[in-house]
Amino acid sequence: MPAAAAAPLISSVQKLVLYETRARYFLVGSNPAETKYRVLKIDRTEPKDLVIIDDKHVYTQQEVRELLGRLDLGNRTKIGQKGSSGLSRAVSAFGIVGFIRFLEGYYIVLITKRRKMADIGGHAIYKIEDTNMIYIPNDSVRVTHPDEARYLRIFQNVDLSSNFYFSYSYDLSHSLQYNLTVLRMPLEILKTETTQTRQESFDIFEDEGLSTQGGSGVFGICSKPYEKYVWNGKLLEAVKNTVHHDWLLYIIHGFCGQSKLLIYGRPIYVTLIARRSSKFAGTRFLKRGSNSEGDVANEVETEQILYDASVMSFSAGSYSSYVQVRGSVPLYWSQDISTMMPKPPITLDQADPFAHIAALHFDQMLQRFGSPIIILNLVKEREKRKHERILSEELVAAVTYLNQFLPPEHAIIYIPWDMAKYTKSKLCNVLDRLNVIAESVVKKTGFFVNRPDSYCNVLRPDEKWNELGGCVVSTGRLQTGVLRTNCVDCLDRTNTAQFMVGKCALAYQLYSLGLIDKPNLQFDTDAVRLFEELYEDHGDTLSLQYGGSQLVHRVKTYRKIAPWTQHSKDIMQTLSRYYSNAFSDADRQESINLFLGVFKPVEGKPHLWELPTDFYLHHKNTLSLSQTRRSYTYWWTTGVLKHLPLPFDEVTCAENRRKLTVKKFHKYEEEIDIHNEFFRPYELSSFDETFCLAMTNSTRDFMPKNVGIDPSPFTVRKPDETGKSVLGNKSNREETVLQRKTAASAPPPPSEEAVSSSSEDDSGTDKEDEGAVSQRSTPVKVTDAGDNTKITENVVQSTKDVYGVNLSDVPSEDDITIYARFVQLGQSQHKQDKSSQQFCSKHQLDGVINLIPISSFSQDNIYEVQPPRADRKSIEIFHAHIQAGKGNMQPLGKDDFLMYREYIRNRYL
Repeated sequence: MPAAAAAPLISSVQKLVLYETRARYFLVGSNPAETKYRVLKIDRTEPKDLVIIDDKHVYTQQEVRELLGRLDLGNRTKIGQKGSSGLSRAVSAFGIVGFIRFLEGYYIVLITKRRKMADIGGHAIYKIEDTNMIYIPNDSVRVTHPDEARYLRIFQNVDLSSNFYFSYSYDLSHSLQYNLTVLRMPLEILKTETTQTRQESFDIFEDEGLSTQGGSGVFGICSKPYEKYVWNGKLLEAVKNTVHHDWLLYIIHGFCGQSKLLIYGRPIYVTLIARRSSKFAGTRFLKRGSNSEGDVANEVETEQILYDASVMSFSAGSYSSYVQVRGSVPLYWSQDISTMMPKPPITLDQADPFAHIAALHFDQMLQRFGSPIIILNLVKEREKRKHERILSEELVAAVTYLNQFLPPEHAIIYIPWDMAKYTKSKLCNVLDRLNVIAESVVKKTGFFVNRPDSYCNVLRPDEKWNELGGCVVSTGRLQTGVLRTNCVDCLDRTNTAQFMVGKCALAYQLYSLGLIDKPNLQFDTDAVRLFEELYEDHGDTLSLQYGGSQLVHRVKTYRKIAPWTQHSKDIMQTLSRYYSNAFSDADRQESINLFLGVFKPVEGKPHLWELPTDFYLHHKNTLSLSQTRRSYTYWWTTGVLKHLPLPFDEVTCAENRRKLTVKKFHKYEEEIDIHNEFFRPYELSSFDETFCLAMTNSTRDFMPKNVGIDPSPFTVRKPDETGKSVLGNKSNREETVLQRKTAASAPPPPSEEAVSSSSEDDSGTDKEDEGAVSQRSTPVKVTDAGDNTKITENVVQSTKDVYGVNLSDVPSEDDITIYARFVQLGQSQHKQDKSSQQFCSKHQLDGVINLIPISSFSQDNIYEVQPPRADRKSIEIFHAHIQAGKGNMQPLGKDDFLMYREYIRNRYL
């Protein structure tokens, strides 16, 4: 398939302005360049109904100005009156979260502030920073209700500025593997889908002029979002069938973090995206197990994406991803918190002898991930009083029953491992055992990479690489199957286990991109430290959302290198979690139920706060019996088994093609031009934002500052060697420089080492500002004035440490004489006459840099420099590099292969 045959559709509504009249709201949306506009008309005279008109016409800037001018003139109280405007500007925004109604009229929720959090192939991912909720009906028609304010307060308890993310061009509800697989669909299918889309489209202007281009157009593809991970689906339900799809902005909830791994200057972006399920969502003790649809509590899909940021295109760049899942045990179980116990007893609410609920859950996973489904169960196996073991016994019985009917090659793999037991043992290393499990899991599932195996992997084969599972295709590798990790809460133990599996997968990803020579990563390297920090931020954020506190046990806890100060922090986090579960979880659960549309206020029926339980809201079978009963033996969806191990959602079939919107565009149309979207040449931008200079950087934040240190991020460092242990406070520059020099010359004393390691355990859910110092930077003690002598000794480094050789203290007389002559030659350069310099410059040979003083002041040393001329071969190499960045790779000749083979032989063999 040609490199530019398909591209993701970029929303043309990224800037919004809401205009207000007494009778209507006019929502004007435009693309970033402000060359294309769309207009929504919202009626304000209806007290309880939502009336929205979208003419689906694309306006120019001039047409929009004329339209707004006519609206302003027509809505003035008197014709020709200029004192009071008939059209007023209400608010500016970046997207629509949705529309919501309680007991009065509708509200519109707009995103008023955003922050860029990550970048995947030029596709920006934004975090919602602030929103604005506007009541639509006019005051003259408003019908007030006494409980409206309370519903509004409950709805706003869901803090939209906390870990909600969206993108205008990248589908965050799907994995990278799905998004890139869709772009690689055959051209014949895309042409068929384009024809169908044109027939169903209402916009007669979208495909105008394509006939003149013949077959040189580019297919723009937009896929239907995966509803489970969309959190504003119910809020957009009222308008999604009446407005153009560019108005619909789907948001996810969870975590998004990105760091830059510099490998000798080559930028590799490591991205972690966590998608929290909107089905059966809630807080820790109030949502346990599964509902009647097979959706489990605290279900989060975590995806780690690795790509070479030096090439931005999806078609020409190198991209890799690995997906794993966490979620509660898929059974009917709960914990009664009315007893106010720290560990309430676990009770099984309903008997399920045919594993009906587990079957629904694993059927969803087979459709989305393929096979094998691997369950890593971390709950306790041996207990004095039966508590967590209740879940293990039921889960084993369910998996054993379901596996009877699956083919053996696609059976669900169950791995029980009592992590708490191994943690208490002094003879066992928890992470070593987890590493063995991680290796076996990654070998079974494989991972996704969008390019074939590198030639260096053929020359230097690795045994582990040849045993790797997954599906190998002509364009790379596909991940088939997924690891599903759970403990009781799916927080502390689960996050550590997922980190170890992610670390193992990261090694394979780096190896597949040709960045390391063996698929293996060790602790205490800059790369693993960077990845560990990402995972701890990820775990803290998910733990706050579900449990009400940050992680209690971290990776350092299980490595048994956490300092004694960490134990007090663990106690505080435990108390915080208990307080949140006991006093604030009920209010948070009500807010989530209202936000997700699980509960809809109806006049005359009980209010949300009057319900004794929300059980029937999440279990649909309690309200109405299903007319069709699923088979107890053929428990999977029709068609899923036929395509295994590939996931059914990624198979090219008629059902999946109906989920796509395909349109054809010119090659340089803004809707598919990601280069234009990323660099935005039409507006003033800064390098800091465009190239993410404030992003966490392995060289700046993790590599030790010692002179002459090995810059490789895969070199094992000492536990106290890290760039963050010597950063200090950014406000005091002199103190920071002094601390860096001190840390570079001598190791810190034991007390400072303890402070350093404990501060690395501190984590926050978010970076408050892109330009701010990382929250994990370690404070260094301010030295007293009496210790100046010690500081001087530490700052002055030996010449052996700086230059690698010992230099004599005093230069010899001959060296001083030579240096004095050199200085005199430099001084005499300023005394030369300008006329003689101009005469000499005319007789200069080509290729020699000519220095001509620009300033007329004799003491100035600014010179005019002629740029060196590039030869023809250099120009050809540069043009070839530019073409490679666009995806037009030149075929390798025989000489190239011989040269590369000779290099490998000399370097490694």
